[in-house]
Amino acid sequence: MTSPQAVSSDPVSVVSASVKPTSSTSYKVLGAISVAHMMNDMIQSILLAIYPMLKDSFNLSFGEIGLITLTYQLAASLLQPWIGLYTDKRPTTYSLPVGMAFTLVGLVLLAYAPSLPYLLVAAAMVGTGSSIFHPESSRVARMASGGRHGLAQSLFQVGGNVGSALGPLLAALIIIPHGQTSVAWFSLAALFGIVVLVGIGRWYGANRALLKPKARTAGSVTTLRRGQVLGALGILGILIFSKYFYLASLNSYFTFYLIDRFDLSVRSAQLYLFLFLAAVAVGTVAGGPVGDRVGRKLVIWVSILGVAPFTLLLPHANLFWTGVLVVIIGVILASAFSAIVVYAQELVPNRVGMIAGLFFGLAFGMGGLGAAALGKLADVTSITYVYQVCAYLPLLGLVAFWLPDIEGKRRPRVTVPPQGASPR
Repeated sequence: MTSPQAVSSDPVSVVSASVKPTSSTSYKVLGAISVAHMMNDMIQSILLAIYPMLKDSFNLSFGEIGLITLTYQLAASLLQPWIGLYTDKRPTTYSLPVGMAFTLVGLVLLAYAPSLPYLLVAAAMVGTGSSIFHPESSRVARMASGGRHGLAQSLFQVGGNVGSALGPLLAALIIIPHGQTSVAWFSLAALFGIVVLVGIGRWYGANRALLKPKARTAGSVTTLRRGQVLGALGILGILIFSKYFYLASLNSYFTFYLIDRFDLSVRSAQLYLFLFLAAVAVGTVAGGPVGDRVGRKLVIWVSILGVAPFTLLLPHANLFWTGVLVVIIGVILASAFSAIVVYAQELVPNRVGMIAGLFFGLAFGMGGLGAAALGKLADVTSITYVYQVCAYLPLLGLVAFWLPDIEGKRRPRVTVPPQGASPR
């Protein structure tokens, strides 16, 4: 029998060992898929982090910067629900490394792109890789959850958030001093991600039994009608719009805002962006487990609407308080997404991949549309005005009040008969 030390000696063998499907949480698999998510999203965030450099090198307007984000986000969003729906019916063991290969090609193209059209193609390739990666990796996280779906989704998500936070930091330390071609160095991260995902693919293929839905106990089946399910999904869509339009203002334009308002250097501004993205990672870790414990509807409600007082203060704060506020905003706002995805998967339990693809795709799509729209608004008005307008978006969190309490409906009721009485 292989020893635990031997199993953990390389990235592939960590997750490729064939194990019997159990109801316990597989932290090795969750750790591996989280690491792969970190590599994937680090590469994507590098694209966002080098916008100031690309703007100067290619003489781009804010609208053209928004177009790059829109291209990336649309490629990352439109395919995801269809890929998720396809793999719900035909699980594809090695789709994950294929997705990372698309990201690798886009990364190399980004390093040597001579003009805006090439930048757009590179952004589309990175987005396509993300479209393939997210639905299947979310399914793997659910397979390995052992029933702790919120925790698994958070551990999976936090890898992406850590990668997103590392991107601007590494861009400030490596790409800005050495120029556009140094982006190619990060192809090593994509290659490492492919190795890890090959191992996950082997585990995926060896544990197909975990894809079979468990039989539900009496009293655990939701009584929601089709119209109520569609209405709840519509409300979640509004919340995704609110969250990701606001996040677009920070992900794409926060460095420009800091440079314009506080006269910071590009490098200093990117360190503040790293601070925000690190806070997002912390909030993501908290959101899933808290949702498992207190209910996902409450987490969704608090994380969207609860951030509004801080977003309203942000445009009026000095540099110190801007740093404090974006940390608070990142922690609170990030706790929502894991809860939203798991809540939606519980609404439509037989379409795990499709729902994951739909909501990851919607998140990317809203982020892309937000970046394009806010870039145009910044060109017409000012970058400061963008933050004054976006400050009101979290107030849309009020619609979470109308989400059905599916967790209460699913919770089995256990009746204890009176002493001496026979149970019926």
